[in-house]
Amino acid sequence: MKILRTPKSAFENLKGFPFKENYHTLADALRIHYLDEGNKKHPVVLLLHGEPSWSYLYRSMIPKLVAAGLRVVAPDLVGFGKSDKPAEQADYTYAKHIDWMQEVVDHLELKNINIFIQDWGGLIGLRLLTANPDNFSSVVAANTMLPTGSVSPPRAFLDWQNFAATSPKFDVATVLQRATTTTLSDDIMAAYNAPFPTEEHKAGARVFPALVPTTENDPESDNNKKAWGILTQWTKPFLCLFSDQDPITKGGDQVFQKLVPGTKDQDHQTISGGHFLQENSGPEIVALMVQFYAKNKVI
Repeated sequence: MKILRTPKSAFENLKGFPFKENYHTLADALRIHYLDEGNKKHPVVLLLHGEPSWSYLYRSMIPKLVAAGLRVVAPDLVGFGKSDKPAEQADYTYAKHIDWMQEVVDHLELKNINIFIQDWGGLIGLRLLTANPDNFSSVVAANTMLPTGSVSPPRAFLDWQNFAATSPKFDVATVLQRATTTTLSDDIMAAYNAPFPTEEHKAGARVFPALVPTTENDPESDNNKKAWGILTQWTKPFLCLFSDQDPITKGGDQVFQKLVPGTKDQDHQTISGGHFLQENSGPEIVALMVQFYAKNKVI
């Protein structure tokens, strides 16, 4: 496997990102980056990002969660952010992403996890949860899903799949901007492009949409169906914070609320924003998370 590592210089002077770097070398020699902020004795929140962002997406939320008395762990998925990037698309699979993130959870010995999932964070995070439900205390789901391929995806997603696979130009920051309702400054746009100094560094971002199960012939379709079997028995707190301007995951909150018992009697909210609602409404999301944790005695 050819492994690329974005030069450290690419991440110098990032706007609003003062956090300490932490790294762990995975079993297959890939180095993965994560943030670990707050008191390690405090309840832990695991923030999982998706495509094609990185932990920078959570920069406005992390200090506020720490101030609320929480430990915050925010990894960069392999292929993203400050984590290593296999150069070939074939080196990325849905199953590998789950295994890589499980290694991080095991390395940090995270227990009683409160997970926040957005985009691919849900496809990975919900598989972690259903593999070990006793190790998780709560879920906050935002613009995410756990597809089995049994329902046809929306046209917006199929268009996105095609774009990622075929577009001659794949500017990551522009992708973020188009799925965000606020205007991102040049500094923020530069931060989202920073992990990808060459096209070769973008292999993981290019292939990610193709790894989403869209038919029941997908290699992870059956595993996601099994995961749903566990989610339909999940009675621990589960909060939906979806946005009102995301054509890809629209309606996903209703699916979770219909099928997951833990969503009952929780204060689900629809937030103004695009797919990357952390950019639009980070402080509002944190306030709702803290209320949710207090109501359910997480903090």
